[in-house]
Amino acid sequence: MTYTERDEWDRHYRDGKGWRRLGKREQHLLAEHVPVPEGGGRALDVGCGIGELATHLADAGYTVDAVDFTDSAIARAREEHAGIERVRWLQLDIERDDPAPLHAEGYDLITMRLAYPFLRDRGRIVHGLGERLRDGGALVVITPTVENTPSERRDIALDKDEITLLGAGWKTVERLDADGLAFLVLHGPCHLDTQAVEKRQTTGHALTGALAVVTDDAGRVLLGRSRLGMLELPGGKTTGPEDFAAAAVRELAEETGLVADPSDAHVVTMLVDDSHGIPRLTAVVRITTWTGTLTTAEADKFDRWEFLDLHALACVGDIFVPAALAIDSVWPGVIPDLPPVVSYPLAADRPPVPGEPKEAVRLREEMAQTVIDGGWAPAEPVRDALRTVPRHRFAPEANLAAAYDGGDRAVITRRDETGRAISSVSAAWLQADMMESLRLRPGAIVFEAGSGGYNAELIAHAADGRVVSVDIDPWVVRRTRAFLTEAGSGRVTAVEADAALGAPAHLVPRGGFDGSVVTYNCWDISPSWRDQLAEGGRLVMPLEMGGYTRAIEFERRGEVLHARRFTYCGFVRDQGRQARPSPIVPLRDGALALCFDDGPAADTQGLEEVLRGRRHEVATGVTMRAGNSYFGSLQLFAATTLSGFCRLAVHQESAEAVTGIAKDRDAPAIIGDASLAYLTYVQTKDSERREDQEWEWFAYSFGEQGSELAERLVATVLAWDRHIRAEANDEHADPVLAVHPAGTPDDALPAGDVLDKLNCRLVFRWPGRDAVLPGSVERPVADAVAEGV
Repeated sequence: MTYTERDEWDRHYRDGKGWRRLGKREQHLLAEHVPVPEGGGRALDVGCGIGELATHLADAGYTVDAVDFTDSAIARAREEHAGIERVRWLQLDIERDDPAPLHAEGYDLITMRLAYPFLRDRGRIVHGLGERLRDGGALVVITPTVENTPSERRDIALDKDEITLLGAGWKTVERLDADGLAFLVLHGPCHLDTQAVEKRQTTGHALTGALAVVTDDAGRVLLGRSRLGMLELPGGKTTGPEDFAAAAVRELAEETGLVADPSDAHVVTMLVDDSHGIPRLTAVVRITTWTGTLTTAEADKFDRWEFLDLHALACVGDIFVPAALAIDSVWPGVIPDLPPVVSYPLAADRPPVPGEPKEAVRLREEMAQTVIDGGWAPAEPVRDALRTVPRHRFAPEANLAAAYDGGDRAVITRRDETGRAISSVSAAWLQADMMESLRLRPGAIVFEAGSGGYNAELIAHAADGRVVSVDIDPWVVRRTRAFLTEAGSGRVTAVEADAALGAPAHLVPRGGFDGSVVTYNCWDISPSWRDQLAEGGRLVMPLEMGGYTRAIEFERRGEVLHARRFTYCGFVRDQGRQARPSPIVPLRDGALALCFDDGPAADTQGLEEVLRGRRHEVATGVTMRAGNSYFGSLQLFAATTLSGFCRLAVHQESAEAVTGIAKDRDAPAIIGDASLAYLTYVQTKDSERREDQEWEWFAYSFGEQGSELAERLVATVLAWDRHIRAEANDEHADPVLAVHPAGTPDDALPAGDVLDKLNCRLVFRWPGRDAVLPGSVERPVADAVAEGV
């Protein structure tokens, strides 16, 4: 039974044929090594055939999903086991079909009986099944072995090397004998950290070669498991006057049986490094179209060839250094911790390369619908962009479920040496909301500060226009350009520069950009963003105010930006010239800290001592119930109306008892002479029903002026409760906000609370601010922003 096509298997089952019967030894080993968890377990039987193993597992107590790719097998299984409960029969090709019918919460046991040798992409499938195992779960593979199989049928059996590959990366692999069949029990994640490795040292003065980067119709990359125990790309040395593209095409055919036309082979990058001290030049050749059937044509050099998911390349074990570097040149970031290389990207004029799995299409539609149902994408062009632009191709290191998460989840794509995220693909709802705020007309030209590719392509698609995307990080720009080449529309230009300076002059349209969007947290507003924006155009950006961030839709009217809309959000921090670390004053040996986000650090002399004294408490009488996001609007109100404002942050658990603030959280605060007060909430009513739980705002204080400072906070809460708060989270009153250029004299500003930045002056007019609040507590600190801080 060396069938390779679905119709052959279909005919096999229609003709009444089956498999080797499930033996007593197999049943005994299943009961001994993968017993049903207490309370019942869930199992997946892959390649179930007519269902003998699936029904045995159901009789043992498992709830079973039994899958096979042939209709006739599933039909016979349903007919022959009609009375069996706890089995769900699914016609599903585990290699090609969307796995949506599978149980979303995973399995305690996954079995593959007499099916593994027939898989084409064995490594990819085993990796994917491993990701579906619950904690403590097991994958059981029951398979013939070469030593126990007649020579004419060894195509359906595994040799020692294949069994070793099957177990690579698993925490434990137990091999047992089941009447001549190998009974393999695998536990633990099937992940083996990827490591770029060299081959043995060669002779010669220099090495040159070409590597072919080939993907299938699902966007997976072709790699071969060589006899040297590493993954490699198709490729090799050039012959005579042969060019690199021709060499890659020739090697692809010789090693894999796949055929490509040289006109579909594009040299995209030249890589320069060394192997054991010998200079090496590698041409990366992207092949966009191919035909043929994948085979292992050079069995003496390779065990097998298969297409692997890009997101799995971080955990596939050893990979040949040039292959890893070539993959990184096409999809930067999918393989971590690579050795250094000098790269010379070539301006190859090549088309985007299509290809995505069916699962991506479904997940993209589900993500879009989640965003639409949340009310974030009312405009049809934005909805269509969410349904169309392939988000996963701009975050290839993430699995499809993570890439298409429709909730608050961003995909982190780059971290600094401390582990802090410095680049990401933002949550889809937030991207949709900011696109809506741009209010773009068809054909719009948009400036984007902060690159990545996906957000820019969304905007270009929604506006049927163009985007100029600028980022200061060379790696991010290289990655963005690579992804735009692979999957872009040709309407996005990525530029390496400090986005705070705006777009290069030659890319700024006459009259300015129709809209501008900033995709990282900003402490200040660059004058260039205003100056390069058309009159009446929208600037949408995440702005920090007192340490709290809102994505604000600004409309340009002359030299003034007027806020039209606020959205709660969070982004990675600015890395350019406008980046500003907040002045921080540690207290109690670093257990606490005062953060002065919009001003110089105040005089904190005496606070260490008073923090060891008595804490005063004042109730506000203002309460909230579970599920209401009240704190955000109160934080911003306090930060923009209270003089002496700062944030009190707790960094160690020892400070929780002192402040009542949880570790790694902060609270709005104000300080005076050796005195401090801050605002937080305390649960005052508990209940089994979440909707009946209740919290109340309290002001806590230390020091001689603490009670007076606390009263200022209480008055602030009462004013907020009276004029700003609303029961619905999205109905809190926003301030009227106007942004004037720095240097605008006070008498030229409208009435309101002024927050000064280096490049601008923000004027807030909150509802009810004509009411008189208690006066400020005198302290010897200027509230103005110090130049250069």
